[in-house]
Amino acid sequence: MANVNYPTAVSALILVDVLNDFLAEDGKLAAQIGPMVEKLNLKANLQRLLDGARRGGVKIFFAPHGVNEHSFDDVRYVHPRFQFGLDNKVFWIGSYGADFYPPLKPQGGEVILQHHRMFDSFHGTDLHDQLRANRIEKVIFAGLTSQTCIEGTGRHALEAGYHVTFLVDGVAEFTEKAHRAALEISYPTFGHEAITIDEFLQSIHMSSESVVA
Repeated sequence: MANVNYPTAVSALILVDVLNDFLAEDGKLAAQIGPMVEKLNLKANLQRLLDGARRGGVKIFFAPHGVNEHSFDDVRYVHPRFQFGLDNKVFWIGSYGADFYPPLKPQGGEVILQHHRMFDSFHGTDLHDQLRANRIEKVIFAGLTSQTCIEGTGRHALEAGYHVTFLVDGVAEFTEKAHRAALEISYPTFGHEAITIDEFLQSIHMSSESVVA
């Protein structure tokens, strides 16, 4: 790991899609992604991450997926994965499946972003505005899924000029192949850092000033 630190004044943990349809036992995608979630011990890892970030004073943003019957009215060519979501009302706004998984739900003062409809949590949401309002320079990503929403949002963050960190044990995918592709190829390409949760937590630095490693 590079000698990098995360000053609390300018760093934000962004948890993507920690929702019931992924993580609850009766979620609509639980049967498909559950084996990898269990294999990677993701739920416990994310709980440790969230607890540690809160203790460390890092700002926490929640980026939830959410759609309804009009989410793709302006999209002529809806991707099959998103069409599946529409047909099966996955992450349907207002439903149980689109709610935050209870052990990982936001607490008071934490930022809940507008719903994103595709992989990129910036597109069509207030993520960039919220980061700017909070004077964030460094973004740290965890959640679901490794190769889609985490990777897609991280790519956008890099293009937008943020310092990007991917937490390699804080993500999961539907398949081992997709997960490894994200960790081994995409994260080193699009992130300044690809580190473990513990490495991140140990690098939190209490500060009121902007510091760039």
